[in-house]
Amino acid sequence: MFDKETYIRRRAELKRLVGSGIILLPGNNDSPANYPANSYAPMRQDSTFLYYFGLHREGLFAVIDVDNDQDMLFGDDIDIDDIVWMGFVPSVAELAAQVGVSKTAPMANLKSQISNLKSRVHFLPPYRHDTKIQLMDLLGIHPSQQKEAASTALINAVVKMRSTKEPQEIEAIERACEVGYQMHTTAQRLIRPGVTERYIGGQVDGIARSLAQGVSFATIFSQHGEIMHGNPSAAKLEEGRLALCDAGCELDDYCSDHTRTMPVSGRFSQRQLEIYSIVEQCHDYVLQVAKPGVKYMDVHFAVCRMMTDRLKELGLMKGDTDEAVRAGAHAMFLPHGLGHMMGMDVHDMEGLGQVYVGFDDDTRPNLDQFGTNCLRMGRRLQEGFVVTDEPGIYFIPHLIDLWRKEQHCAEFLNFELLEQYKDFGGIRIEDDLLITADGCRFLGAKRIPYHPKELEEFMLQ
Repeated sequence: MFDKETYIRRRAELKRLVGSGIILLPGNNDSPANYPANSYAPMRQDSTFLYYFGLHREGLFAVIDVDNDQDMLFGDDIDIDDIVWMGFVPSVAELAAQVGVSKTAPMANLKSQISNLKSRVHFLPPYRHDTKIQLMDLLGIHPSQQKEAASTALINAVVKMRSTKEPQEIEAIERACEVGYQMHTTAQRLIRPGVTERYIGGQVDGIARSLAQGVSFATIFSQHGEIMHGNPSAAKLEEGRLALCDAGCELDDYCSDHTRTMPVSGRFSQRQLEIYSIVEQCHDYVLQVAKPGVKYMDVHFAVCRMMTDRLKELGLMKGDTDEAVRAGAHAMFLPHGLGHMMGMDVHDMEGLGQVYVGFDDDTRPNLDQFGTNCLRMGRRLQEGFVVTDEPGIYFIPHLIDLWRKEQHCAEFLNFELLEQYKDFGGIRIEDDLLITADGCRFLGAKRIPYHPKELEEFMLQ
């Protein structure tokens, strides 16, 4: 939690941007894992609620009356049964006072309070089923219609504010990156033939739970790096293969997100090094060109052209580079975007709608082309944005087979040579990038080893 004035100032700016009406910001409730008393722990508060109210307790609901310049917090005080099992929690009024809110009421008063207000009601697209039911009860809008009924004015206001990180937010992300360093270097030290993916994934998660609030997303650790979200399995690491670790933590309500790809043996083979060096070059290129005013979509496609040129040198691609990228041939190897916004959410604000978060009036998503349709971030960069830089090259056997059968982009792809790479896996390198006044920099005081020689030396210590 930041100081009280931070939340007062944020709510005042939100009211100014929205202009009029009533803003509803529901907090999250406990989420049962497999029976009511066994909930996922710790409870994760809604990020937008946290941004404007900073309170982690479950069962809260905020109402901001823009027209009357009034902030209200609804929730029920805990009773002695709760105290016995969970410990003492301050009253709703005491919690509200911590963030500059003077008016509170029990949750039972929420519906009557809203029904008495005649102004336009603004709410964000809900993503949890209990919140959808709550909104249906309050507003009479069926869950299937709530996404369309959500307020564009409120979405745009929240995106505008949360996209540009304040200095204290950047400091929080830096702290999360420090834990991310510990997570990834722990994995790098443990990787060796015979150790299971699950063991290393568990050690990575343990660091996050020991030094932070926990992981910022389910840890990806797999020898099948060609699977974008490959969860750790019981498989043992094998000599000669690559292991991909994509992991981050959440600390002080802000996230880190890094990816490294390591040779299980501790040294890259020549074939692995050839592909790895392309990803390394693309990753480092972003640091040179990302700056305010530049479209991240343009950076993405510049990386795609660089990758295509290098793959042509290896004989895996062919033909005119610009034509190949326009046709989407590069998506055989890079079926996702270069990066995404990051902050309180590891995919920051993605639940509000990617068209609002990752794009702007002159940069629109292309949903019709494979690969490009997964571009989460394309808009013009601004000072204070935090985005990920995560190029990758993947050899996906089923995708190779499908495109070869259909002869899709056959004029740009060497399918005969691709057959020899079906057992390769995938490589991704990812860091978190802060857009500064005149360029950008990676976040985190320490850089997780990724340059080949440095990485090999670190792993073989």
